Amino acid sequence: MPSRRTLTLLAAAVAAVLLLTACGGDGGTAAAASNSKPVTVRLGYFANITHAPAIVGIEGGLFQDALGADGLKTFAFNAGPEASEALLSGAIDATFIGPNPSINAYAKSKAVRIIAGATSGGASFVTRSGITKDSDLKGKTFSTPQLGNTQDVALRYYLERHGLSADTSGGGDVHIRPQQNSSTLDQFKAGQIDGAWVPEPWATRLVVEGGGHVFVDEATQWPGGRFVTTNLLVRADFLAKHPAAVERLLRGELDAIRLITSKPAKAKQLVGAGIVKITGKNITAEETDRAWSRMTFTADPIAASLRGSAKHAADVELLPADTSIKGIYDLRLLNKVLTARGGSKVRS
Repeated sequence: MPSRRTLTLLAAAVAAVLLLTACGGDGGTAAAASNSKPVTVRLGYFANITHAPAIVGIEGGLFQDALGADGLKTFAFNAGPEASEALLSGAIDATFIGPNPSINAYAKSKAVRIIAGATSGGASFVTRSGITKDSDLKGKTFSTPQLGNTQDVALRYYLERHGLSADTSGGGDVHIRPQQNSSTLDQFKAGQIDGAWVPEPWATRLVVEGGGHVFVDEATQWPGGRFVTTNLLVRADFLAKHPAAVERLLRGELDAIRLITSKPAKAKQLVGAGIVKITGKNITAEETDRAWSRMTFTADPIAASLRGSAKHAADVELLPADTSIKGIYDLRLLNKVLTARGGSKVRS
């Protein structure tokens, strides 16, 4: 017959197992959180207002507050392809990024997952005032942030739909010059290019500082004007190894979106300061307000528009026609955080 001491030890062991089981009732995330050592999350983002949830979360300390004992290290990129390359190489763990680079990264290795949306809207095709109709585009030179990025695909798809060619070497009926957004603004003001398809605040800056006009507001190209401009992409292996840290990162993003919604003046100040810190160039209050009005900040990834973006990239031969994006989304942690806060689940 077991001794009293043995029975006591067995009871303690059972109690410990029951406690761990209770903590792991959400699929193991809480258990992982209790057992894991602190981790530093390496996060990418861009100096664009379309990345306001990222910038507000960083500049306002909301990500770090949510991460708690976990660390945060940030990296600024100009456009999606370079950010996705950093993600795939293991140089960063997660990044705010546009839909097309997300698709391209997933198509390469299936090693990434979209875990949340961030921004809808906020991209436009801005041209010189003398360009007023599609036939005026022929022979002109326009910029995008980077070959294969979301705005680059949008411009090429628009041109194709209107019977105009543009190859990846800068030739064709219309010449496309991918480059950094700050260079685009300088060259537009100097008369070296005729316009650009760019995210905010660069579209507004081309109008206000460069005297251009909005030739196409991209919102007019999508059903209901809703299209994902920025989502949150993570490495699949990081998500699997550190689900608790990723969940906390998502809490930080939702905190940032809540601040943007409830205190827009403060959010704009944080975004302006963050962009100046990266680019060294100030954005006026007028430019910020005009750009802000073109966007909606939401954790909903607006999955239908991402599937549309994949089709557009295939149509302009920047993506193989048989590319599958099935499995690109993993919204389980986002929906867990949303429902815990009394919100509704989002769908992929």
